[in-house]
Amino acid sequence: MSPYGGRRGTPVTIDTFEMRASWSERAEVSVCENTTAELERLSERHAIAGPVLIDATEFAEVVFRRGEEALRFCAAANLGVTFLASSHGAVPVDVPKDAVVAISVWPLDFDRIESLCAASASSRWGLVVPVVYPVTTNLEALAQLCELASTHGAAFFAAAAVELDPTAKQAIAQSLSLDDETYAMLFHTDLEPIHIATERHIAALADEHGMRDIVVPPRAGEKSNWNASALLTLTASRMIAMERDVDVATMIARSARAVAELSKPIARIAEAASLSIVETLDEVSVEILTEWLESGTSWFVERVNREWRLRRDVGVGG
Repeated sequence: MSPYGGRRGTPVTIDTFEMRASWSERAEVSVCENTTAELERLSERHAIAGPVLIDATEFAEVVFRRGEEALRFCAAANLGVTFLASSHGAVPVDVPKDAVVAISVWPLDFDRIESLCAASASSRWGLVVPVVYPVTTNLEALAQLCELASTHGAAFFAAAAVELDPTAKQAIAQSLSLDDETYAMLFHTDLEPIHIATERHIAALADEHGMRDIVVPPRAGEKSNWNASALLTLTASRMIAMERDVDVATMIARSARAVAELSKPIARIAEAASLSIVETLDEVSVEILTEWLESGTSWFVERVNREWRLRRDVGVGG
C-alpha cells in the first residue's frame, strides 16, 4: 500500500511496485487525505492480510507522514509490516515490534542515508540498493553503503533489480559526466550482466559484514506459506540469474506460486502427512520445504546462496 501517488521523485523516480525507473520532470504528489479512514473502509470491504509493504518513499513522507499513519494502523491490526523509506524521505519515529524498516538508497545521497541509518538504529532495519548503472554499480559507493549499514547495526544489506526505461537513462546521462565508454554501455549495451554481477557483489558484501543479503520479512521466524513461497522464489530467481539448472529453477518457481495459493498452512499439511501429497509441488521443493519446516534452513537453498555471493572485484564468494 502507498498513501502517495507513484511519480514523486525527480529527475529519476523508481516505481516500487513495478521496479521500473523513469524520468520525471517535476514531482506532482497526490496524497491520501485521511489514511486511517481509508484503510478502515478498505478493511471493511476486504480483510487486509499481512505481510504488508508500505511504500513511503521520497520527500512526501517528510512533509505528510502518511506512511507512518498507515504503519500505526497496521500495528493496531496486528499485521507484519515492511516500511519502505528512501534517501530523501523519512523513517518512522516509533517502529512496532512486528515491523521492518527498509531504506532505499535512491537517490545516492550519502549524508541523508547516514542520517536515516542513525535514526533507524534502534529498530529492525536495513538498506536496499536499487541497482542502477552506473550510479549504484560503483564498487566504492557500494563499499561505503555497506559500511554505513554495518556500523549502525543493520539486519540486512540487499539489492533490488530495477529496469531502466529510456527516459531514465537520458536523465542519468544528463546529470552525470559520463565518459564515452560508460555512455555507450548505458545506451547500447545489455545491462543485465553488470546488474546481476552487482546484485551478487552486494550479497557477498552483506555476508562478509554479518548481515542478511535479502530484505528480512517482518515475521521471518514464522513457518507461514508466505515465507515458504518467498524462500522458493528467491532460490529460483537466483538459480535462473546464474543460469544454474534452469529447468529445476522453473519448477521451484511454479511451486512457490502454488504454495502462495494454498488454502491450508503447509506446516499443518506436513504435520498431518507429507508435503508430497500436494500435487502441485515438485520433488526438490518438497525436500526444501520439509527441511526448512524442521530446521529453519535447507542445504539446497544454502548451496545456491553460497554460489550467489560473488564479489566483482576479487572474484570469490562468501
